[in-house]
Amino acid sequence: MKLENESLLVEIAELGAEVTRIYDKETDTEILWEGNPTYWKRHSPILFPNVGKTYQNTVRIDGRQYATSQHGFARDSVFDLAGANGVSASFVLRASEESKKAYPYEFELAVTYRLCKKELEVEWQVKSLGGERTYFTIGAHPAFRFAKAEETKDDYCLRFPGKEQLDYILLDAASGTGVADVVYPLLLEEGTCPLSEEMFARDALVFDGGQIGEAWLCHKDKSPYVGVRCAEFENFGIWSVKDAPFVCLEPWAGRCDDKGFDGDISQKPGIHSVEGGDVFSRKYTIVVA
Repeated sequence: MKLENESLLVEIAELGAEVTRIYDKETDTEILWEGNPTYWKRHSPILFPNVGKTYQNTVRIDGRQYATSQHGFARDSVFDLAGANGVSASFVLRASEESKKAYPYEFELAVTYRLCKKELEVEWQVKSLGGERTYFTIGAHPAFRFAKAEETKDDYCLRFPGKEQLDYILLDAASGTGVADVVYPLLLEEGTCPLSEEMFARDALVFDGGQIGEAWLCHKDKSPYVGVRCAEFENFGIWSVKDAPFVCLEPWAGRCDDKGFDGDISQKPGIHSVEGGDVFSRKYTIVVA
């Protein structure tokens, strides 16, 4: 599926309803990571029904245990195309007998993309179809490639408008879950900090408490390149791979389990839910400078 206007060309796959390309026609620049498996095979997966990992790859729901995979199954599921008109497209994923082996709820996940000038708005709607409260986390994972092939992380910085400091946690290396009781400061100068390989020496940086409503990948001279606006989101992740020429700016509604969490899904810190017949909605926007 292609969306296109005078400024951008966007391609979206039915597998995962994943954006696989954002091309800036004005500057002849590929903005989104191309999925080179040498570093990371994906582009911009949707994380559902869990962001990150659950502790010991297990979730407990109403007294039963279910095996989980990192970031959930939506990214590896084929969505149905619900409609498109050239500058917008909608996709839907519904519960199946296969999905219920890992996630027992009757749900519908609708994803809509809207292209306007140099912005791509992404909207998620989670519906509970089974008459019961449905629990989940959901997140974005867009990877933005560097503008030139020879560039490295040292050629870029991050900008968080209006911020002087952000606080983040890291992941436990053994379980891949959050170490919530150890908090680190990310010091900023005029809202910016340099991007570097060292930043990701211990995997992703995880920001809680709705600290980040807008984040930008900027050139070294602080001129903007691409950003994410996500005022509705409580959590945010920043991630890359060693020596990879991209960085992920990730708005999340909820996140991975805390290390050691073994309660019911309803007790998970930061969990979201929707009652039967109701709709949970979130929007974020990718902005190309």
